[in-house]
Amino acid sequence: MAKSGRMPKKKCCEDKPRCKRCPLRALAEGTLPPGYTVKKRRLVKLDKAGKVLAKSTRKAA
Repeated sequence: MAKSGRMPKKKCCEDKPRCKRCPLRALAEGTLPPGYTVKKRRLVKLDKAGKVLAKSTRKAA
């Protein structure tokens, strides 16, 4: 689990500097919980990462 004991937020808010619970910051620091990654600024489970990408590209088309 993350150092702070809290899960990162589900979506990055793009603030500068990054907030404490930003998923991008957690990814860079290596503090993401096991089984999670960040795709398209969103926190996703590894087994569902492909679905998130497919859904986001479908909307753009």
